[in-house]
Amino acid sequence: MVAEPILLDRPRPPSTLPPLDWTTLADAFEAACLLRCMPPPATPGQRNAGQQPSLPTAIEFNREEAARRTRQLLDRLGIAVRHELAVGGLRRRYELHQLHVPREHRPAYAALMENGWRRGRRELLGGPVPGASTARRQWRTRLAAAAWRAALLAGGRHVRRHILGVRITDRELAAVLVRGAALLDVPALLRPGTGCYLVSVAHGPDREQILRHAAEEVAHRPVA
Repeated sequence: MVAEPILLDRPRPPSTLPPLDWTTLADAFEAACLLRCMPPPATPGQRNAGQQPSLPTAIEFNREEAARRTRQLLDRLGIAVRHELAVGGLRRRYELHQLHVPREHRPAYAALMENGWRRGRRELLGGPVPGASTARRQWRTRLAAAAWRAALLAGGRHVRRHILGVRITDRELAAVLVRGAALLDVPALLRPGTGCYLVSVAHGPDREQILRHAAEEVAHRPVA
């Protein structure tokens, strides 16, 4: 099954957000992808399908690795956060990692997350640009890897003998993962599920290609 064209090619209004250098864009985009891996608000009527999710100022993850990566990215972007750990459950204990954005950092945090998501999404879903520079082609690949790194850290892993998959509640992030996989020379499948989307790649070389790219750290210097 392939992704519906409406998920991948929906037109967007022109952006008036300030430009970001590639290094800042990569960090902001990955952080925005991590946030979009979080489930939407449970309150009815809070969000329609495909609508931009509200930006939380208290970010919650049930995986320490996802929380630490988000904190690392926000720190690079100059956004200070406070990391707290809550433990709950009786028979089955669980950990909830909370990142709190201080009030004075919230405007910059909101602007960076919106800018990073919109520009990163546009780079990945916009198709090849005639005459694109070598730097742009390289960074588009790094943005694709960043999206998959975020999904593997914070999304719902769906691992079977024949596939590596992630469950994503945000359909636009699911579309980004499909197109990002193509940029990494890996075919991906998108299947709608109950309240989520399953994006998967085949076991074997395709899985290893995704994991290899996701494990690579973006170099924090501009490409000439």
